[in-house]
Amino acid sequence: MPRIEFAHLRAPSTTGHMVDFAIFHARANVDTDEARQEWLNQLVFAARSIGRNVEAAALVYKDGSRIKWWGDPFAVDYINKRGIPRSNYYVQF
Repeated sequence: MPRIEFAHLRAPSTTGHMVDFAIFHARANVDTDEARQEWLNQLVFAARSIGRNVEAAALVYKDGSRIKWWGDPFAVDYINKRGIPRSNYYVQF
């Protein structure tokens, strides 16, 4: 079973509301927004099934020698401002 690691975090939104979110260290099999969204949905479902509250999420993955990220604006903005966090949970498929 493949193991997908992710960081589960909590940070304030611009309105002060605390947002629980996940950043998954995983890449979709196909390089399209539709495939990335489907994969992200599956990962969010898996994280919720182990008890994590996930209101926003993003994928972080290697594309050749570059590291890219894609997902909900809140999670992507967090990565842009603070960098890629270390994983503290995982799900298995």
